[in-house]
Parts: sequence; C-alpha cells; structure tokens
Amino acid sequence: MTKIGTDAGRRTKRYARKREAILDAAVGHFNTRGIRATALTDVAASVGLVTNSITYYYRRKEDLAAACYLRTLDWHGALLDRIADLPGAEARLRGFLDVYFAALAANESGEERPQLRLTDLLALPSPQSEAVFAAYNDLFRRARAAFLPEAERLDLDRTARNARTHLVLSVVHTAPAWIDRYDPADYGRVGRRVAEILAGGLAGGESRWTARVPPPVPARAGPTEPFLRAATALINAEGYRGASVEKISARLSVTKGSFYHHNDNKDDLVANCFRRTFDILRREQDAAEVRGGDGWERLSSCARALVRHQLSESGPLLRCAAVGALPDSLRTEVPLTLRRLWERLAFPIGDGVADGSIRPVDPSIAAQVVSSMIDSACDLDRWCPGVRAEGAGDLFAKPLFLGIFAPP
Repeated sequence: MTKIGTDAGRRTKRYARKREAILDAAVGHFNTRGIRATALTDVAASVGLVTNSITYYYRRKEDLAAACYLRTLDWHGALLDRIADLPGAEARLRGFLDVYFAALAANESGEERPQLRLTDLLALPSPQSEAVFAAYNDLFRRARAAFLPEAERLDLDRTARNARTHLVLSVVHTAPAWIDRYDPADYGRVGRRVAEILAGGLAGGESRWTARVPPPVPARAGPTEPFLRAATALINAEGYRGASVEKISARLSVTKGSFYHHNDNKDDLVANCFRRTFDILRREQDAAEVRGGDGWERLSSCARALVRHQLSESGPLLRCAAVGALPDSLRTEVPLTLRRLWERLAFPIGDGVADGSIRPVDPSIAAQVVSSMIDSACDLDRWCPGVRAEGAGDLFAKPLFLGIFAPP
C-alpha cells in the first residue's frame, strides 16, 4: 500500500472513531433530556469539539438524532438475527429477550456501546423521520415474523398479530426506563421473568378473561380540560418542546389569547397535564379496589378501564417517555410520582398470586409489564387502524393477561 493510501485509511479510521464517539455522547444526552431539549453544543462539549466541528459529521441536531436511532434499530435487528434459527415462535421470543436483557447489561457495564431509547421516536421531525420510521417499520415486520409468524398462528388475523407485536416491542422499549432498579448481573433473571409473563400470561387457576369493561370514572371536567387533552396528545407525539402554545391553540382552533386566558403559561399547563394523568391513574386504580374481587379481577378491570381511556375522547394519558424532556422544575417530582402510581399495580398482582387467581410471577416485574402495555395503548391505532376504545382491551390487554400465543 502506498503512503497516500495508508494516510487515507488512517483518516477514515479516525473519522469513524470520532463519529462513533459523537453518537455515544449524543445517546447519553438524548436519553436524559430528550431530542428537543438537547443542543449540538451539549454533545460537542462531551467529545471535546466546538459546535462548528461537530457539524462536519452531522449538519443538524436532527441528523445526529436520526443517526442514533438508525444505529439502535440496527442493534435490535442484529439481536433478531441471533435468534432467527431457533425452532418455534415461543423459543424465538424467549431467546430474543435473553439476548436483549444481556445486551442491556453489557450497555450498562460499558462492554457495549450505549443505545438510544426508542420511546421518544415520534419527537423526530421530517425529513429525518422518514428514514427512521421506515427502519422501525422494518424492525416491526421482522419482530412480527419472528414471534407471531402467520404460518404458525393461523388463528390470528393481521390486526391481532400487529397488536401483539406492538405489545412485545413496547415492553422491550420501556424496559430501559425501569431496569436500573436492578443490578446488571440480574438483568438476565429479569428478562426471563418478563418472557414468562409475555409467553404464559398472568391467569392462574380458574381465572378467565371477561370482555366487560367497567363503567368509566366520571372525569373532573373544567374550563382547562380541552387544553389538557390537547397538550397531552401533543407532548406524547412531539415531546415537551414540540408541544408549543401555537400548536396547542391550533389543535383546539382557538387563539393564543384564549390559551393565556385559561392558562398562566405553558409550564403550568404541562404540570397540570401530569397531575391530570396522576389523578386518572389513582381514580381508576381506586375504583377497581372498590369494585372488589380477587387480585385477577381487580387488576384486569383496572387495565381494561385504562386501555379504554387511552383511546377514548377523554384520553390519552401522558406517556412515561414524556418525563425525559421536562423542564428542570418538574424533573424530580413528576417521574417519582408516576413511578409510584404504576408500581401500585403490584398490590393486586401480589394479592392474586396469594389467592391463586394470578399464577406465580414477580409482582414488581409484572407491574412494569402491565404498565408498559397500558402506557403504549395510546399508539395502538398506528398499528391497528380503526380500533375502538371499547374493544381495545380485548385486542391489546387480553393477550398480556392470557399470553401472546393465546387464541383470540
């Protein structure tokens, strides 16, 4: 090789190493602050560059975010490659969760590169979003073919297969938000327990799923309620910074003056959106306790009610991913309260294990899996167009309670 060729090769390697270092740093910022709240200057400072230098690699922050997403989607695809030859859908599901949670442990220990959480995917604007969404759709199709192949699941139509694939991927994508309460050495054990819940469901003894949805808890309506619903939907779709006063007002066909007549400022409105979500979670959980029954009955009725709410006119709830881009004034209280409310689901699960209505599972991990399902129900219509609020529980919650391989 000539000296010119050797020098070019070295420059190429240096460029690749620096680009990977930039992606690693960006992943850390995006996971902590969200895409819209992160600036190129933040990433540049993490790798010892000035902003002008980082634009040599990525011209815009959105280009950098898209590159992080595409790298993470490739990483998921590589994990699917590793289990592709396992015999049977259930073996592939369990195998994927094994390698996925092992990879999370390697990420945490620094043995592998960090990966971007996919829960903030909708915050990526056009035109960068097109390539990323196409890559995610490809991942979705590959996951559906691996875990719910049509040849092995002839009793499930396309809508049911899509719903169950969305369920599995939602549980996978939200795991990084709660796995940190465990030691990385135990991630494999956690993954096996998640797999046991997804494959085998929660039903114990004579427990059966009922399609009857409990009556909705009356909403605490007020003059700001339309603003809260509109802001919640926009925050879920575009993050805190994407849900501007202009967009919230336009969604309701009102002026900015009308917005400020009902709301002091955007931060107060966002805080009230979270309080509204907290209130709905508490009231539906409390209502399930009042209705009574064994652990299975209380948990399933609460899940059905919350899934219905997500797709109803009064929905949705704020997604757990929304906490990643909160202003500093809300970053401590809100995630803590949200985590506590979701972990309340462990009480009926533990009671159900004790009374036999729920089969032996880890209540804490099962609560995270059930909350992931409820949380992701707000985008169910993206994969199952035309799904109705009243039927969403049967389509989306039932497969979790009975196992994703249960007949429709």
